[in-house]
Amino acid sequence: MTQTLLGGLSPTRFLRDYWHKRPLLIRNAVPDFSGLLTPDAMRQLAMREDVESRLIQGEGRHWQFDHGPFRKSDFKRLPKHEWTLLVQSLNHVLPEADALLARFNFIPHARLDDLMVSYAVPGGSVGPHFDSYDVFLLQGQGHRRWQISTQTDLTILDDVPLRILRHFKPEEEWLLGPGDMLYLPPHVAHYGIAEDACMTYSIGFRAPTTHELAQGFLMHLQDSVTLEGRYADPDLRLQAHPGEIGRAMLRQIEAMIARIQWSKRDIAEFTGCYLSEPKPNVFFDPPEAPVSFAAFNKRAGKTGVTLNPKSRLLFIGSRFFINGEAFDSTADETAALQQLADHHQLAAVPATLRERFYEWYEAGWLEIAPS
Repeated sequence: MTQTLLGGLSPTRFLRDYWHKRPLLIRNAVPDFSGLLTPDAMRQLAMREDVESRLIQGEGRHWQFDHGPFRKSDFKRLPKHEWTLLVQSLNHVLPEADALLARFNFIPHARLDDLMVSYAVPGGSVGPHFDSYDVFLLQGQGHRRWQISTQTDLTILDDVPLRILRHFKPEEEWLLGPGDMLYLPPHVAHYGIAEDACMTYSIGFRAPTTHELAQGFLMHLQDSVTLEGRYADPDLRLQAHPGEIGRAMLRQIEAMIARIQWSKRDIAEFTGCYLSEPKPNVFFDPPEAPVSFAAFNKRAGKTGVTLNPKSRLLFIGSRFFINGEAFDSTADETAALQQLADHHQLAAVPATLRERFYEWYEAGWLEIAPS
């Protein structure tokens, strides 16, 4: 199935020859694929408070960008051409979208971001642009024409609410229909224009900047590192200028700060917590009428458990990270937890995990099938 998704390539060959290196057009990547939802269902999602949505109108150097949630009247005022509606994290609200994402498990879950869907009327686009991350663009209903370029000039327009390239020079062009897919590595310029009313599903991946990682790590150290002592100057000497910060003070502060150190374990702990932390706009809904612990055990024993699509469970050895929290597993728990992290579902729940899983269930992180 993965080889069909990758146009006959094995995951190993795709990662070796294309991932992060060069574009790949895959015809009929998902046979008989026409999409996961209707335009009307997508508009309904865009009106929800808990769903991130955007509306983009325009072309050339004239663009309008609006954030949801939207009202029905917003859609009634739209023209027949040149607009695009985007809904982010479709996998959080649609089981079929979560199942589609699971087909891309040849990429580590730690790198996966979400599934975005784009609905565009004829001429609709988000303009020529580039992304700083890898992306698969899977065509649902309708047709979209894609132009791409490996140009090095990535200058963007000023005074435009979108990151539109100032000079886009297409090198290749394809028309994608239902089931076709285009893979693009980071910084490949691309321009997609709807030929007719169409929907495109974007599988995006996380690529935090060095600054974001460093800032996050420093915040992690702030919570985990304790340094003893206090600034002191028993050998203080009279200064000619009271307003001057003396060299002795600078040397002492430098020495105090130099005591901040970290280990490979600190890096691993930060990475697990950072990459499993949901986005700030993600919230979990506990079950409205949670079952008892005994009922949970009985149903979990029959049907197993499933991670909430919003949950992120990752691991390093026997150290596990879920939604920004870390814990250690015992020898008889590790294999089951690894299976849950890999496949997001678990048929047989070890007795030692049932109490922990029940806490996750009450928090909305984990689900059991209806009785």
